[in-house]
Amino acid sequence: MNDFSLALLHFVRPAWLWALLALPLIAWLWRLRRRRENAWRGVVDPHLLPHLLEPAGGVRARSAIVFVLLAYALAILALAGPAWRQVPQPSWQSRTPLVIAMDLSSASAATDLPPSRLLQARAKVATLLRERNGGQVGLVAFADDAYTVAPLTDDAANVALFLDSLEPSVMPIDGHRPGHAIRQGARLLQQAGFDRGDILVLTDHGDTDANEAAREAAGKGLRVSVLGIGSKTGSDVRTRDGELERVALDSRSLQALAAAGDGNYAPIAVDDSDLRALNVLQPRAEDAIATQGRAGKAWEDAGYWLLLPLMAIALFAFRRGAGVAAVLVVLCLPPGFVHAQARDAVQGSLWRRADQVAAERMDAGEQSYRKGDFTAAEHVYDGLPGADAHYNLGNALAKQGRYDEAIDAYNAALREHPGMADAIANRNAVLKAKQRKPPSGKSKHEDPRSQGQQGDQKQKGSGKTDSEAPEPGKAQGQGTPQSQPQQKPASSESQSQGQSKPAPPPKNADPEAQRAADAAQRERMQRALQGKQPGQQDPSKTPQAARPETAAERERRLANEAWLRRVPDDPGGLLRAKFQIEYERRQQGGE
Repeated sequence: MNDFSLALLHFVRPAWLWALLALPLIAWLWRLRRRRENAWRGVVDPHLLPHLLEPAGGVRARSAIVFVLLAYALAILALAGPAWRQVPQPSWQSRTPLVIAMDLSSASAATDLPPSRLLQARAKVATLLRERNGGQVGLVAFADDAYTVAPLTDDAANVALFLDSLEPSVMPIDGHRPGHAIRQGARLLQQAGFDRGDILVLTDHGDTDANEAAREAAGKGLRVSVLGIGSKTGSDVRTRDGELERVALDSRSLQALAAAGDGNYAPIAVDDSDLRALNVLQPRAEDAIATQGRAGKAWEDAGYWLLLPLMAIALFAFRRGAGVAAVLVVLCLPPGFVHAQARDAVQGSLWRRADQVAAERMDAGEQSYRKGDFTAAEHVYDGLPGADAHYNLGNALAKQGRYDEAIDAYNAALREHPGMADAIANRNAVLKAKQRKPPSGKSKHEDPRSQGQQGDQKQKGSGKTDSEAPEPGKAQGQGTPQSQPQQKPASSESQSQGQSKPAPPPKNADPEAQRAADAAQRERMQRALQGKQPGQQDPSKTPQAARPETAAERERRLANEAWLRRVPDDPGGLLRAKFQIEYERRQQGGE
């Protein structure tokens, strides 16, 4: 109470102060009751009462009403929650999540927004991800159907990694159905446990189905906003069927779509005025979303200090000597009784709620995880309730190479939150890591590069999809062993050099996922080369002979290496394969 200042006095529940207006009524009712309880007034004249009654009774009556009024006032002030300072307090995240739905139909290749609509949309989304002030972000791509590019994550930078891979060619079927994108975004938000959220659609026109999907989303507490991509003049674009089609921005249909989704509409602009008009740069903070705990500021309710004088006044309500007996009983209670609730920290204590204790431990585990102290993070997460705690425990165990225990933790998270995309992706990655043979001379968790980025969806967020979840124990950029199928056994000198200095991986500035795709593609080409030469033996099965490499063999090996280096990079290869698999699965399931 040293920081008390009347200028900073604040009431957490000020509506209770209206009850103070009842003080005069209580005093009047008390006086009326005392007059009626005096039986002598009905049989003795009023001017004789002072001579017949003891005067001390009036003093006791007046002191009693004073104590009653004082106790009532203290109780009302305590209920109003007086506070004079704000303190950090664990609370639930109150940032509204956002799902971005990008149009990747053939119309996105139109050049009415130079250099193209697609490049303009990529740049706008990159600006949004960079400037957005908190809140989880997810990414959906749609054409004839909608597919998840990145699930909801706290780390917008991971979502931005996929932007360069987005182009119309990654979509299985061409078309334009924004309604499917809105429904897919709503599913992502609901699967993540959010009851409020925003969906931002980037497209050039809407339709009836999209309006209906937006109304359904608005009925679930999700707001649908639209960013218009294109110009009113439009331009011609060639579809996948080879036909020319005229596309243009239809502002009226997009405004109707935003109105149906209880959101905003804005055409794309050269600055960030469109994003500000859509209100997506600053997430709404009044929705109080129930997700993983975070720290915030809250008024400290100091009304409990008023309970001390209130209890002192309450002692006078007991019979003579009962107040002293009550104090003695309280003083004689064993110390363990006071701290009984603090034995299990997860259950809370007398001074902190259970959710505050859990949120504090979650923050402590996150700090240990980010520092690389995975053992400490494991001890903090172990025993915490909730799907997030089990999920983070699995991440900490996977980072230590304890894959079986990590899988059990992911399964526990899925039992509490079925359909948790992050847990499914990381569990699959750990299962693949168990099946993969570790590099020679090293265990999977000894390679400093082999820990990947697995397990960061909650600690620092991840924009990886289920099929693209990083695999613990797999070095980034390391696919199959870097052996050359066409290389004959070399001399002992060349062999010793090859063992001491492995061939460097191909230089590639693309993300780790692209490196894995390139390595897999090179492996397929190596197998194809091996198939064209039936007489060639597998170098791994060829006995090591101490003979030099012939000129023909060296020329053939160098030609093969040069051919492999000419393999073009395909940034969207993984997304294309993922969307194609998802498309076929939906077709087989009748969706």
